[in-house]
Amino acid sequence: MREDLNLDRRRFFGKAAMTIVAVELGTLSAASAQSSNAPVAASANDGSQQTIALVPANPKNTSFASLKQVNAGVLNIGYAEDGPADGQPVILLHGWPFDIHAFVDVAPLLAKAGYRVIVPYQRGYGSTTFLSADTFRNAQQSICGEDVVNLMDALKIKKAIIGGFDIGSRTAAVVGILWPDRVKALVLVSGYLIANVPANKLPAPPKAEYAFWYQWYFSTQRGLLGYTQYTYDFNKLVWATQSPKWQFSDATYDRTAASFKNPDHVAIVIHNYRWRIGLAAGDSKYDSLENKLFAGPAIDQPTITIASDFDGANASGAAYRGKFTGKYSHQILAGIGHDVPQEAPQAFSDAIVTVAGY
Repeated sequence: MREDLNLDRRRFFGKAAMTIVAVELGTLSAASAQSSNAPVAASANDGSQQTIALVPANPKNTSFASLKQVNAGVLNIGYAEDGPADGQPVILLHGWPFDIHAFVDVAPLLAKAGYRVIVPYQRGYGSTTFLSADTFRNAQQSICGEDVVNLMDALKIKKAIIGGFDIGSRTAAVVGILWPDRVKALVLVSGYLIANVPANKLPAPPKAEYAFWYQWYFSTQRGLLGYTQYTYDFNKLVWATQSPKWQFSDATYDRTAASFKNPDHVAIVIHNYRWRIGLAAGDSKYDSLENKLFAGPAIDQPTITIASDFDGANASGAAYRGKFTGKYSHQILAGIGHDVPQEAPQAFSDAIVTVAGY
């Protein structure tokens, strides 16, 4: 990130992002400091809230135990795998602009605890490719959820714990709602992020609109051309603004940036952000699934939600507490930005282990 980036604007961006959960829902209207590598106390499953003060971690690992490919639905999915083949499956989902390396330190922690860990590149990232050039490059939420179910079928996984952040958190929640029998439990960063496209067509107050500046940029031809030309710099700026306390190295960013060279990356990113505000059509075959999601259904599986500094005033989780009807708890990771699993890998892995026991 450029040295001349105005720090006051970075702070404002972070505060504006507090409206993200409310926008997604369509309802807009404290421990001492410790290293992120320190064990985090398990939270109760009675709806309690826990605040933990952390310092963003620097990655310990640079690669995964193994990288594999498998045909699943319309995709050939690239994924990392770690842990015993007969362990409880855990699927970890990244968002934008991130990739599997967000979980490069989480995977070995869970593998050591006996879990079978699967970390897929989402469509449009890394080595995940479409099997046909004729397939619609679609990023609507139900199809992203279906990708996960297709991967589970391909790997003969009947049921898994699923955790994610950013779009990965939304996708994990989608699987929990539309395919509930495939999900044992969930860990969701930023809570309930199911998109309500009809509600998202309506304007929000200025701070909310400012937080989504890139969404409006992507809705234009200039944005499409700009993201195509400046993908590397654009996404590095997003990392810096969404996680201002995380002093990530160029090497850390570059490991993820390699995944943006996927030939479908720009098309998938642009479609996602245009679709979610009603500017791009989805696949009509999925209309019934999307209409179910637009209604904002509750999630029944045991769930831990995680908030960070990125969530601002929504960090309390109060805006979405009513969306979770199963065993539930909420954690606030003070000092951590948007890339929670990479900035706080121990806390994220502990949440997976904890929710497995709910």
